[in-house]
Amino acid sequence: MSIFERYLTVWVFLCIVVGIALGQFIPAPFHAIGRMEVAQVNLPVGLLIWVMVIPMLIKVDFASLSQVKAHWKGIGVTLFVNWAVKPFSMAFLGWLFVRQVFAPWLPAEQLDSYIAGLILLAAAPCTAMVFVWSRLTNGHPLFTLSQVALNDTIMVFAFAPIVGLLLGLSAITVPWDTLITSVVLYIVIPVILAQLIRRALLARGPAAFEATLAKIGPWSISALLATLVLLFAFQGQAIIEQPLVIAMLAVPILIQVAFNSALAYWLNRQVGESHSVACPSALIGASNFFELAVAAAISLFGFQSGAALATVVGVLIEVPVMLLVVRLVNQSKGWYERGAARA
Repeated sequence: MSIFERYLTVWVFLCIVVGIALGQFIPAPFHAIGRMEVAQVNLPVGLLIWVMVIPMLIKVDFASLSQVKAHWKGIGVTLFVNWAVKPFSMAFLGWLFVRQVFAPWLPAEQLDSYIAGLILLAAAPCTAMVFVWSRLTNGHPLFTLSQVALNDTIMVFAFAPIVGLLLGLSAITVPWDTLITSVVLYIVIPVILAQLIRRALLARGPAAFEATLAKIGPWSISALLATLVLLFAFQGQAIIEQPLVIAMLAVPILIQVAFNSALAYWLNRQVGESHSVACPSALIGASNFFELAVAAAISLFGFQSGAALATVVGVLIEVPVMLLVVRLVNQSKGWYERGAARA
């Protein structure tokens, strides 16, 4: 894990401080950036999102989809948790904690927006960081590749309908034109560009491919951090007035991570999959494609929305929480293998 990835939570915290300070003391440049929009898409943020997402998608090998049948039970568990459980469980947890438990302490005008941000976060399975988590658990590399490739393929078609459905069920107005535009801009086009770049790099040889990935890898995190500075420059006043909002939004995210990772891990054990398959399956069920979630939240609801803030909370807690999940699945390997052998 690179120093950027290992200390992502620290960098995000620093972005919170820097963004809030800049937004309070020199707000004019950020207001100018906020006005740079075409069809509700902020151009500077759109550029940053592409820099964020494309290097990660270059790692995805869609040819690995041929490996799906080799571990069809683990793939089945991954798809069930990612698409039939995860978004819906988050919608429920968002309703429970945002509308019920924490409602008296949250700004009433932002409740719908917070729930929308949580839904966006859960509707996008992890694409890049899952490779790091899988490596830390000695996960099966081909299985990890195949489940990421399959999830990305499904995401192109399923992200917008699932988000639209859950926003509708939560009585939140669905801006379908903006939602579809976000999918095209932040999923479809980056996937196509990334695969074209991947093909060109591989034509130069594996060594050149790996060297280029190592060189452009920090771009993703740097672009993410720049986006967060912009976001917190706009969110600063709301955070100063309601400092506990971040902690309250973290609660449903933490519960969702624990529930989905445990469910995927247990289901793989029940069907007799190997530990090297169960680990990446559980980890992709627990983590999120937060770069896409942040981009979609900003496009759909704006920099100053509760939705954008909710997705950033997911970024803030991603690394420490996932490292905890990694530790738990590593320490429970003996227990897992005894149960999988019986299955």
